[in-house]
Amino acid sequence: MRWERMTAPEIQALAGPETVVVLPVGSLEQHGPHLPVFTDSRCAHEIALRAAAQARTRALVLPPIWLGLSEHHLPFGGTISADYATFHAMIRSVARSLKALGFARLLIVNGHGGNIDPLAVSVRECAHEFGMAVVAITWPQAAPEEIRQILTAQPAIMHACEGETSLWLALDPAQVRQERIPAPVNSPPGAPAGFVRFYSFWERAAPTGVRGDPRAASAEKGAAILAAVSAAIARAMDDPALWSLPDPVWQAGRGLPPAAGAVGGEGG
Repeated sequence: MRWERMTAPEIQALAGPETVVVLPVGSLEQHGPHLPVFTDSRCAHEIALRAAAQARTRALVLPPIWLGLSEHHLPFGGTISADYATFHAMIRSVARSLKALGFARLLIVNGHGGNIDPLAVSVRECAHEFGMAVVAITWPQAAPEEIRQILTAQPAIMHACEGETSLWLALDPAQVRQERIPAPVNSPPGAPAGFVRFYSFWERAAPTGVRGDPRAASAEKGAAILAAVSAAIARAMDDPALWSLPDPVWQAGRGLPPAAGAVGGEGG
């Protein structure tokens, strides 16, 4: 199931249009004074592994891409960021390689909010270019209602918060500097609904780099979040509607009327 632990012949034996390759994508960025900078990448990888283990569909999980779009976290230190061109090139290179290896399904499990918009563009571009099903999910969006019911101090996953701190407590509690967990800071509102602009995280969460209340975290909450999200992603992996091949909209002549006698044409 873990790509990096398999030999090339073992991977070749599993190649085919029905196998789902799962790519965790995260970041290397500040997560307050109490969580490691690898948080988004580790959580995405763990959720991808658990989902693949539960799915009926055959799945292979790649190592995580740890370089995301995190320039908004640079004022806090500890952050390495890509730009969009580099980020898309990494995603495109993975998709291109999988196409060459005989795979046709790529699921990206994203763990970083700054990657959401770039991934929305990248997945559609790769689907068009390579004619394969490329799908992305940012893991808190896979089970938002379940997460809302698990958390007690905030309504959703934020940043270095109750949720992410709980995940680390469930996965590796030694990685949580519990004596450094900060109290929550009121964050100023962002742009009005529907308007998009860049905000540094310093503008939203100074001086701690945290949004949400990590003081409410627990290993039990982390285990419950992992279970709910991985189960939801596993169900999606088994859904054939997710894996239909993309319409070849850029194919020459695709915009012409269908020929007579074709399905949907005059004789269909």
